Amino acid sequence: MLHEPERHEALTSVAWDEDVARDAIEGIVRDTEGRFSDDAYWPLHPKDAEPGDDPSQSALPLYHGAAGVIWALRYLHEAGAAPGARRTTEQFDALLLRNRAWLASMPGDESAAFMMGDTPILLMAQGERPTDERADRLAALIEGNLDHPARELMWGAPGTMLAASFLHERFGDARWAELFRRTAARLWSQLQWSDEHGCHYWSQDLYGRRSTYLDAVHGFVATARALLHGRRLLDAGDWAAWEQVIATTIGRTATREGRMASWPAQLALQGEAPYPRLMQFCHGAPGFVICLAELPGPTLDELLWAAGEATWAAGPLCKGSNLCHGTGGNGYAFLKLHARTGDALWLHRARAFAMHGILQTKEDVRRYGQLRYSLWTGDLGLAIYLWDCIRAEPAFPTLDHRVL
Repeated sequence: MLHEPERHEALTSVAWDEDVARDAIEGIVRDTEGRFSDDAYWPLHPKDAEPGDDPSQSALPLYHGAAGVIWALRYLHEAGAAPGARRTTEQFDALLLRNRAWLASMPGDESAAFMMGDTPILLMAQGERPTDERADRLAALIEGNLDHPARELMWGAPGTMLAASFLHERFGDARWAELFRRTAARLWSQLQWSDEHGCHYWSQDLYGRRSTYLDAVHGFVATARALLHGRRLLDAGDWAAWEQVIATTIGRTATREGRMASWPAQLALQGEAPYPRLMQFCHGAPGFVICLAELPGPTLDELLWAAGEATWAAGPLCKGSNLCHGTGGNGYAFLKLHARTGDALWLHRARAFAMHGILQTKEDVRRYGQLRYSLWTGDLGLAIYLWDCIRAEPAFPTLDHRVL
């Protein structure tokens, strides 16, 4: 089996209702605005608390904290999904200082991290009020992250490479294109070869251990996503070489079961213990579809379709409605396949997951007495997913939408 059934639950049979989806978005935004405070930002949800965390201290990063909530509220306001959504750009300087203090408690300098560090906060501030000083700081962070040993999206060079492509899209400065190309070249030089699997991969020095992740946050396909986003900044020959490497690794590492396919979290090298068979954005088929749906040409079409079928067969995730390891994140795979194939079946499936996600959020509020105020792990991510289901447009937050 490609997934672990105990991590999933039966899909609730509730018909798609755009009005219900719009009401859910409005309710999430209204509640989030109402719970904001200058001192604490938003209450920390028990599911986002790590052992030893002070429950009175809010999370801060883009991934699971205040930076992501601020970005989401601004995006929903500008997209017309939630008129009147709070815009808190005046909070960036204070948020940056507090996030730096949090990062200082960790070993090493992680200030460049795309999902956890200074970079996304500076990107949002630069998008709102551009300054030369801030641009120089962003350039220094991207360059300083070139040799980060994680080689993944959350902390490493692939994340800051994605930031460089966002900056080039917004401002067009040649230095952002050059930083993107330099990062891509460095990552190319760090590729490793597996005789066992007949493909390239990266290893990640992450959280005190070396891994061979393939997944859509810490692994190979997340880096492929960053390369895909900025591929027009590469020479045609360089992109052709990358495209071949990506297609080969994705094809050689897939696990098939009938008409379905998924991927292990890590490239299983000889002697390594097996990893759980997960079916969520951060590990498994949904993240591969989301990250690779814009790959030119038909080479991976059948495999992506099979991955979508595996995601549907597994059903919604028990962990809730969130993006990283929840129902909303898996649903984005269906939106991506709808855009790639034009088949209305995938939109129907995306909207079925959306209605289930709304019910999951309501149940979590009943259980915990609050929303989960975060972008990747909580209800702001669901709100954006619902909006994309209404529009039938797949734009995964902070990967497809610029963090600017």
